[in-house]
Amino acid sequence: MIATITINPAIDIRYNLPAFHLDEVNRVQSVDKTAGGKGLNVSRVLCQLEATVTCTGFLGGKSGEWIAEQLSIWSLENQFVKIKGETRFCLAIESKEGHTEILEQGPEILENEREEFLKNFDIILGSNQYIVASGSLPTGIDSNFYRELIEKTNQKGKYFLLDSSGESLANGIKGKPFLIKPNKEELCKLIGLNDVSLEDMINHSLEICRKGTKFVLLSLGKEGALLISENKILKAIIPTLTNVHQVGSGDSMLAGFTFAHSKGYLIEDVFKWSCACGMSNAASERTGSIELSQVQHFFNQIKVEELVGGKEWNM
Repeated sequence: MIATITINPAIDIRYNLPAFHLDEVNRVQSVDKTAGGKGLNVSRVLCQLEATVTCTGFLGGKSGEWIAEQLSIWSLENQFVKIKGETRFCLAIESKEGHTEILEQGPEILENEREEFLKNFDIILGSNQYIVASGSLPTGIDSNFYRELIEKTNQKGKYFLLDSSGESLANGIKGKPFLIKPNKEELCKLIGLNDVSLEDMINHSLEICRKGTKFVLLSLGKEGALLISENKILKAIIPTLTNVHQVGSGDSMLAGFTFAHSKGYLIEDVFKWSCACGMSNAASERTGSIELSQVQHFFNQIKVEELVGGKEWNM
């Protein structure tokens, strides 16, 4: 029922250090190695929610083989297209100083590999109601690629959820996806502003919805989240977490939304599921990982309010 697209997957390695010092030897306290790329983070969370998930994108080289092995361990259906290039590595360094990411660009995708993906996508689209595409595009894939996939999905009357940034997000919006999931920084970049107020975020998101996107799911970190459509604006107020691991939390939100919407829940509860999954990942030491009992706990603590304009927009 649910398919995820990870166009530019990676082996994600997260280093946890007590402190991070430039120009010095840093000794790692713990290491977490996962089959990554945002779409695969979504896939693992959906799997933990007991959804059946088909995964597609591009995999190549020894690192691609390692990721394929991980898909088998997680019982995720592997519909990735094999490529000549080598799947990338991405590093995340977490310490008391903050969170730093070092991301490889990824392999170049050849034209015949792109065409093979599109043929494969048509097959996947025939048997899945929800398509979730996440992450950056590698060299060889132009910024209109997501828009092309969205339009194919819309023609079949199915749901396309997009989590990207920059040109690929801007062009993807033109295809009228069911949902986009930017964070505040990505929204600022999309609309060409350095900073925005809550009212600005709502107004720009409403404009996006008026052009054909059904929902804008806007993650705001510790400030919660917004879910915006043409006829309803919801704000989630979340409890405070003491230890927060950022990587994969937005992907977990997207997984939670997709899962809950596929079950036909009320939109307020879909939103709460989304936020609860994001929080559970943030509380975990592993990327793209949740605990169902914890998700339920957070679900019961999250408060969702409908905003109607004026002073409420400045909460």
